[in-house]
This record gives sequence, structure tokens and C-alpha cells, in this order.
Amino acid sequence: PELTADLYPNSSLHDHPPGTEAKPLGEEPSEEEDDDQPEPPPLVRTSLESASFDPGDWFSTALPGGSNNWVVSGAHTVSGKPLLSNDMHLMQQMPSLWYEAQLQIMAASSSAPPFDVAGFTLPGLPFVLVGHNQRIAWGATNLGADVENLFIETFNAQGEYQTPEGWKKPEIRHETIHVKGQPDVALDVVVTRHGPVISDLISGETRRLALQWAPLNDPAFVSYPFFELDSAQTWEEFRQALSRMGGPSLNFVYADVDGHIGYQAEGRIPLRASATNDVPVAGSDNAHEWTGVVPFEKLPSVFDPPSGIIATANARITPDGYPYLLSSEWMAPYRTERIYRVLQSGRQFAPEDMLALEMDVESEFDHFCAERFVYALDHAKNPSVRARAAADLMRSWDGLVTVDSAAAPLAVLTRTQLWRMLLEPRLGADYKLYHWGMQSVALENILLRQPPRWLPANYANYDELLAAAVEAVVTSPEAPKSLGSWTWGKARPFRLEHPVLGGVPVLRRWAGPGRYQAAGDGYTVKQMGHGEAHAYQQAPSERMTVDFSNLDASTMNIVTGQSGQILGPHYLDQWQAWMEGRSFVFPFSDGAVERAKRHQLRLEPGK
Repeated sequence: PELTADLYPNSSLHDHPPGTEAKPLGEEPSEEEDDDQPEPPPLVRTSLESASFDPGDWFSTALPGGSNNWVVSGAHTVSGKPLLSNDMHLMQQMPSLWYEAQLQIMAASSSAPPFDVAGFTLPGLPFVLVGHNQRIAWGATNLGADVENLFIETFNAQGEYQTPEGWKKPEIRHETIHVKGQPDVALDVVVTRHGPVISDLISGETRRLALQWAPLNDPAFVSYPFFELDSAQTWEEFRQALSRMGGPSLNFVYADVDGHIGYQAEGRIPLRASATNDVPVAGSDNAHEWTGVVPFEKLPSVFDPPSGIIATANARITPDGYPYLLSSEWMAPYRTERIYRVLQSGRQFAPEDMLALEMDVESEFDHFCAERFVYALDHAKNPSVRARAAADLMRSWDGLVTVDSAAAPLAVLTRTQLWRMLLEPRLGADYKLYHWGMQSVALENILLRQPPRWLPANYANYDELLAAAVEAVVTSPEAPKSLGSWTWGKARPFRLEHPVLGGVPVLRRWAGPGRYQAAGDGYTVKQMGHGEAHAYQQAPSERMTVDFSNLDASTMNIVTGQSGQILGPHYLDQWQAWMEGRSFVFPFSDGAVERAKRHQLRLEPGK
């Protein structure tokens, strides 16, 4: 239990829930408290004497989820008016996920405000999801709400499952899957009162596990009042629209022309009968049933905080003592902490400063890890020449994950190798299954406290362990002869191609940027994240800053371009700006639009 608790933290000293003016958590446990913990269980295997480095595991633990949004009041800006920024981090794709648009509907009466909204839409959806109208602006990040439960169902020989009211027959849903060129596949889905039984999807699982998922159980979960959101003119109307939003749950930041700023969490998040959220839970009684949803008025909300600063980046948003379970797995807190650190610097910000923050590539977590690795090598017995060279590279590192940084890949690869050395003796090959939103916090805690229960048996102390992790990285077959040439851009390239045309040799060069080098990693504000085997690549999908001193000066851009036509002039016309950290003015008023337009296509019904 102690080891498990170490691996799955869900709070951190770095947390900064919206509206808290200081760090919300208490003091860190002392090393003496850690020394009193029970000894770890016997090791499953002890095959790490060589501590060999598996390059196939590079970065496999380095993909936290992400998006950023923040808002600052006029007290922190050059103009004296609020600035609101948002960059949502999603899987890279071509054509772009978002389509930039301004939508207008003239009011039926002179007393009603016109519908006039600009921002990012999904192609085919006639609403703006993130953007601004003539009075308010908003940006969103994923809250990461817990909307699932696994229930252990008890079945009898007759195929019935146990409930508090007695044995019941499950629903059997017959599915037929048509497969091209092959016979149909028949599938029977067993559905209990909680949801479909999914045990066959879990290797080695012998229990009958049913998945309860909010979209399947709650019709109101699929509710998207974007027209009301786009039409809102005040904080009260904005919150009213969000109160009707179903899911997924999001963190919204807000600003308006009157100088107000705010934050509101939204979504239909299950209210559970049990105060704990064990996984899985018993399904035969009602001890863990969902009893409703967390009331909207009880979700975290902040309006005009004294600090004049609000930011979210998928990390914990509930303060100490909050009575409801919103998420069982917050994301890492380092991006949020970095955003607050910059915004609380005392500067007066202009719109270009917001774009610079969206491009920020300082990784405080990786810098911390690098410092620990350097200290270990300085105190290790007889480190190799290559390990000492690695220590010197990391010693002088400023924590910026730039494309030409040689220290960044050393720090990231070493912490990946360190996880293997900590977990594989106890879990064998299953160590690769460990993924957790705050797994970086788990590693930080281990490196800070150095609990004996985590030290592998074949190492005398943590300095030896960390030094061995560095040695494994720098002596791997993938490491170049000169460690200084092993830069971040070369060690971790990205690829962005059209999903179909990218595989056609003749068209590949026109169909997408292809392979490229990019600054940033999973813990920088400009988040660039790889998944398993580089198949999943996450990056900012858009960037936006709304300037309330002049809405016509607001900026927006997407990754590649608006057009899906590979030979069209607008297919890749935003790519260089996205890569280099530039953006585009998005004019809003009729006069500014008229002055800026270059082309016009008019569609008239019946002609």
C-alpha cells in the first residue's frame, strides 16, 4: 500500500487552484516520517545489475495531457484592460482540427444585441467553441473529471447478476460487425445496471467488470449550449450557459469589456455515495452508486480575485477541504506553476507577452531532475568519462528545452531510465503499464525524500542509483559519440503529415511539413508530447490572445492553415508562424474586417 500510494499522488506542493492567493498545501512530509514506513515487499526479480537502457522506452512515460488558459486583469497590463489567452494542446493532425471564423446574425430588433462572435470552430459546427464576442471572451482547458467507475458484478450459474433487490438478468445486446472481405463477426454485449461488461478487454482479468460511464447513463451529459455561450454578454449569462453544459468537463477563464475576470468549472460530474473512489468497486450493493451530479453552484468558481490573475493547465483546481470528488487523476502541476510564476512577476503585460508565454519552454521539473543527477554523479564512485561529460552538460543547463539543448535529452532520458530501474524489479515487464497524470510528482517526491522502500536491493544509496541511470543512457547504442551533438531536436523529432497523402511519395512533400524539430516537452508551457512509439504526438492546436483594449488587435492562429486543399495557397500558410511563435491579428469590427479582407465569397440561396 505504501508503494502504491507513492506512485499515485493526486496533490502537490506545486498546486495552485484558481483563486488561491498562496500555495494551498501544507508542509512536505519529513524524511524521518518516511524512514518509519514498512520495508518494501520482496522483489519480483533482480535483473538490473547491468541497468541496460532500452531505447524503445524513450519518452514512453513523458506524455502528460495538456492545454493552457489564463487571464489577467487590467492591473497587470500595459493598457489597463484585461488580456485572455488560450492554447489547447491536442493530437497533431492534418487538415487542422480548428477552423477560424467570425459568425454574425443581425438582431431582430434594435434593442437586442447582435450575435457577433469570433474564434475557433469545428468544421461544420455553426458555433464558436473558444473565442470572444463584442463584450466577453473565454478560453478552455480540460478539467479531467472522473466520469467512470468499474463495478465488480457477481453472476450466478444461470447468468444472472446480483443487485440489492436480488438476482437480475442482464441485457444482452447482439452486435454484428461487417468486415470487408471476411465473414461477419457476431458479438454479444452483456449489460448490467451499471453498463457493459468489459472484462474481455483486460488481459488476465477473471472478474466480471461493468463500466459505468456518464455519457451512457446521463442523457444530459450530451448537452452543448454553444449558442447561449456565444451570445452571453455578462458574467451571469456566461455562467448560465455553462450551467447547461454537459461534458466533457472544462476549465473556463473569462474576461469582459468592463474589466472583470473570472473562472468557472463546468460539466456533469457524478456524485458518488462513497467518499472514496476505489477501483474497482463492488456492484452487488448500493455503497458506491452514483446519486446524482455535483451541483453547478458547488463547482469551483472565481470572480475578480484580488490577485487579478487566473490560470489553469489541467492541474488540480480544487482547494483543500473541497467536499466533492471531481477528478481521481489531475495532470502535472508544473505548467500551471510556471504560468503563475511569470504572471506574478510584477510586470505590465502586452499581447505579445502573452504569445511569448505560450511559447515558453522552461521545464522546472526537468531542471530539478538534472540537478539531482549531477549531484549523484559528483558523489558517485568512479563515474565513467561519458557520465562526467553528461554531468557537465546538465550542470550548466538553464532548464530551457530548446532544439539545440544537449542537456534536455540527457535529463529526460535519464528520468525515463530511472523509472524502469525503480519499477521493473517489482513489476517485471508490466512496469511499462504505469502511467499517471502526476507521475512526475511521484518521481520528484522519491528524489527529494529518497525513501529506503524504493531503493533497489543492488544499490547502496540513491547516488549510486541515479549515477547508474545516467551511465545506462550515455552508454546505450543509440547515444552518439559526442554527447554535445545529441540535441533535443535531433533526439526527439516530431512528424506532421496528412493521414492519407503523407504516404504517397509523389505528394508527401506538398501534403505536410513532415519531420521537424521543435522546442518544448511535456512539462513546458509550450507542451510538446510524444506517446508510445511516437504514434501519438501532442502539441498546441491553436493560440489565442484577446485584447480588451482593442478587440481588433486580438490574435489567433492554428497549426497549418484553414484550407484542406494541398495545392491551395492557404493549406500551410500558418505553419511557419506556428513554429516560430508568431501569430495573426484577427480583426473583429466591421471596419477592421473590411480593411483587412483580401477575398470574398458570397453564397446567395436560390441563385
